[in-house]
Amino acid sequence: MFENILGNEKSKKILEKAIKLKKMSHSYIFWGTEGIGKKLIAKEFAKQILCLEDNKPDCKCKSCIEFDSENNPDFQLINSENDKIKIEQIREMQRKIAEKPIISHHKVYIIDSADKMTPEAQNCLLKTLEEPPEYIVIILICSNENNLLSTIKSRCTRLHFDKIENSEILDYINKNEPDKNISPNIIEFAQGSIGKALKLSENIEIYENVEKLIEQMKSKDLIDIVKSAEQLYKSKEEIDFILEFINVILLKFGKQEHKYVKCIDIVENTKKRIKANSNYDMCIDNLIFNMWEIINQKVI
Repeated sequence: MFENILGNEKSKKILEKAIKLKKMSHSYIFWGTEGIGKKLIAKEFAKQILCLEDNKPDCKCKSCIEFDSENNPDFQLINSENDKIKIEQIREMQRKIAEKPIISHHKVYIIDSADKMTPEAQNCLLKTLEEPPEYIVIILICSNENNLLSTIKSRCTRLHFDKIENSEILDYINKNEPDKNISPNIIEFAQGSIGKALKLSENIEIYENVEKLIEQMKSKDLIDIVKSAEQLYKSKEEIDFILEFINVILLKFGKQEHKYVKCIDIVENTKKRIKANSNYDMCIDNLIFNMWEIINQKVI
């Protein structure tokens, strides 16, 4: 069922068994790090719940065909609007839940980023979770389970999704993006998230240049380093990711020389200054100058 989705074999087996035995819960919480495949698995699970042909491979039943074309009336994916899921969205979902399935024997609703539901939206949802119609399955997807009411969590089957192994991410990218030669540092920076790894691969040149810049800090003079840092000045939109990536490299080098670890404080200070809307170019200037100074400091 989930053969094309990376990682989380334990959770996939639990869901496969539920489908096989036709014993699905009325409500689930899929929680774990962003970008590890929770939504992909939730959608595949929804498709199998709605399938009319006992989950045949490459099924062509009416439900599966309409699901693949995003036209299945018994399925809905609810997304956040302006980084929130509001009570109006939950009320609209409840109105549709009251209507019986049209094609399948069930109806499935996925609430993505469910941890962004307002308190009012969560309390509204609770009414449905307390007395769900027998044909309903609701799946809440979240990164921070602590943002959900304890009363919601107690009424759901909770599945934790683990980070994906670095070797699995590397194999996936080598298979699907063979032209991209991604370094171990970039894979490490993905932190077990295939979504993050794919995002990084879209801007691979930026991260390769940054990695090279940090490596050359000790061997080149300051003027050459500033010239080589042109990519940092141009990458304002990507800077949050880049600064996190610099920390990964500093920690790696810090295993041999502790002064690299000291540079992490400089990176963290740069983050704060940028968030406080300080002059961007000056923030990057200070970052480079201070890091170079510490890395090239003579040990007496």
